[in-house]
Amino acid sequence: MEISIKGDAVSLHAGIVELQEVYAFRLAEQGGIVLTGRQDERINGLIITFDEGGGTVTYHEPCHFFRALGLILEQWNKGNKQIHIQETMQFSSVGPMFDLSRNMTMKLSTLKDFIRKLAVMGHNTAMLYMEDTYEVDGEPYFGYMRGRYSEQELRELDNYANLFGIELIPCIQTLAHLEEFLKWDAAYTYKDTRGALLLESNATYDLLDRMIASATRPFRSNRIHIGMDEAEEVGRGRYLNIHGFKDRFELMKAHLDKIVEITDKYQLRVVMWSDMFLKLASETGDSYDKTTDLPEYIVNQLPDNVQYMYWQYAQADREHYQRMLQQLKRFGSTPAFAGGMWVWNTFAPNYQISLTASEPALAVCKEEGVGDVFVTLWGDDGYESNVYHALYGLQFYAEHAYHTEIDITRVKERTLFCTGMDPEALLALNKMDQPPGVDEGNTLQTNPSKFLLWQDVLLGLFDKHVEKNPVGNFYKKLAEEIQQYNQQASERFFDVPEKLCWVLAKKGDIGVELKAAYDAGNQEKLQEIARQVIPEVTGRVKELHAAHRKQWLSLNKPFGWEVIDIRYGGLLQRLDTARLRIEEYVRGDLEAIDELEQERLYFSPNVEESSGLGWCSYYYRMASPNVFFHVLPIY
Repeated sequence: MEISIKGDAVSLHAGIVELQEVYAFRLAEQGGIVLTGRQDERINGLIITFDEGGGTVTYHEPCHFFRALGLILEQWNKGNKQIHIQETMQFSSVGPMFDLSRNMTMKLSTLKDFIRKLAVMGHNTAMLYMEDTYEVDGEPYFGYMRGRYSEQELRELDNYANLFGIELIPCIQTLAHLEEFLKWDAAYTYKDTRGALLLESNATYDLLDRMIASATRPFRSNRIHIGMDEAEEVGRGRYLNIHGFKDRFELMKAHLDKIVEITDKYQLRVVMWSDMFLKLASETGDSYDKTTDLPEYIVNQLPDNVQYMYWQYAQADREHYQRMLQQLKRFGSTPAFAGGMWVWNTFAPNYQISLTASEPALAVCKEEGVGDVFVTLWGDDGYESNVYHALYGLQFYAEHAYHTEIDITRVKERTLFCTGMDPEALLALNKMDQPPGVDEGNTLQTNPSKFLLWQDVLLGLFDKHVEKNPVGNFYKKLAEEIQQYNQQASERFFDVPEKLCWVLAKKGDIGVELKAAYDAGNQEKLQEIARQVIPEVTGRVKELHAAHRKQWLSLNKPFGWEVIDIRYGGLLQRLDTARLRIEEYVRGDLEAIDELEQERLYFSPNVEESSGLGWCSYYYRMASPNVFFHVLPIY
């Protein structure tokens, strides 16, 4: 398909060129289909009038034109030559927040690929969450060996995003969540606790000035997200020793004022997470629910040139969103909203929770006039998942951004066109955390695909969770289902989830079977586990590791992969130790296997009453109840 671009859209030529190969069209100077772009500030969206010979796209922002181009190409590919579409944008900003701080720093080529997909979907913003993964003048340990981005790399990304009218916004931390910098001895001067900065310190504010200047310099945007979430420990470490106790609200208010002085100096618009002020306003000082009332003393004392962003990833209650957004409006500005696509702390995207929560959230955002909407893609505990698994969720948010109500069939059609991914395949990955024992429609966080992989065969910390619900056959059938999608996908895109399911088909029940055989004195079964099952699991784990390594190194910088490497290495060594000890026991060289003498307990005592199979946020807690590292003082 050849297209000639005319009119105002000629200014977008460089971006259109970048889309040719992926979306199978070619730009022609003359001839072909003539597509005329007309930029009109009076409309907030796009109007397509198109027939077989060409047509017109009337648009306001560049993102509207690129979405329109995608709509035209999609319909043309279906054989529709007469296209008449009008869409009104529901938000002023919509886009993902990429987590580039939890060991995964994506290659520029990967981020550029996302930018192209976002453009055709119709997104116009993206936040880059960087705790310590950018360069700061005078701080060589800031992001050291963490895959930090250079100023040149970030500027290159910003220039690329600008081709499509996409605004890149740096999202940093200016109070807490700075453990990976503050762990260094060189950063001790700035440290209050393990993760929080020392307040009322000239050195700290000199650092923050340099951080803000360095983080914003590569970008055209004058917006910066300053973080400041989950800072419960502020003032309770070295600060307490130096200054004594001080009310956390007073500390945070004074700190925010200082940050705003810096951002005003650089003429920046500030966004920050709202949770700490909502928590401080709650009766317990830590709750985050719709019963919270912001008292006047908080509302009246905070700066009025800050936009407060409300984050919520799991609530399905419309009233919850209405209440919280209305509370934040009392600060005198319209809040922003951040939902989430659950790709964190698991190998699988949890679309069940994500979409159930996002649907009422986005509907209420429209009702309440919230203009800035983002979808977070967190990577807690090492980003074992693949960020591309969230593509269906990104399309879901894009469709909400252009329609008052969405049609799920169209979301799936658009996902297939914009991403090249089968939406049913992406949604099928959700099943990886829905084995027997997880209720249908469960919206509680549960991550068996992770804890069943990493838990130790001999220790079986989660065996009690699956004792009454064998999972092996489930994962075998799911592996076969994902295998079908994988064979159809480009470059075997679903290799990691497929191979993980093959591992869990054997390993998922092995601990329960091992304990039962040991308690029954079934020597034959024990020998079978040692000589047949464990070696087969070991082989499958090696295949999974190879596929995971290939995936990571193709998409991301190498920094951070060593953590996952170590996890696989530990798993393989523990499988070998289990095999050895079982064989020694069967031969009579051991009187008992001490680990199997222990009663199995639930990792989470309340799991029996829940609709899930339990949840654990940390690999090291799944692998062993013993000491991985000495628990340090708070600072």
